Amino acid sequence: MMHFDKNNPLVLFTDKRTESHTLCDNRALEISPDIEADFTELPFSDKSFKLVVFDPPHLLKLGQNSWMAKKYGVLSLDWRHMIGKGLEECMRVLDDWGVLIFKWNERDIKLKDVKPLFPAPPTYSVTPPPATEKQFG
Repeated sequence: MMHFDKNNPLVLFTDKRTESHTLCDNRALEISPDIEADFTELPFSDKSFKLVVFDPPHLLKLGQNSWMAKKYGVLSLDWRHMIGKGLEECMRVLDDWGVLIFKWNERDIKLKDVKPLFPAPPTYSVTPPPATEKQFG
């Protein structure tokens, strides 16, 4: 969902699924990766990329057929193993002095519970401040 320029030849979009759906608001959802692969077993050589953006599913409490599950994917109950293996794979394909960007939403699982899975400590993190009633009028 954060991949703005899907036609950029410098970007390689990987997802484990190729799907088309009509969402509840009648918008079309197209998931059309350049390479279909599971992030826990990437089909790339070691140190292949200078930049890796890891945007795994972050939702745990969804029905498998809900529109949010179709849009973002759903974590299994074994999410720690899944995310840990994904992070290992990201680090494996990341070149020396490369940059890993990890995108996470804390709706179901807090970042503090994910951080111990990182193979190396993050250099920095950007966490938005908590929302206040004043922000929402």
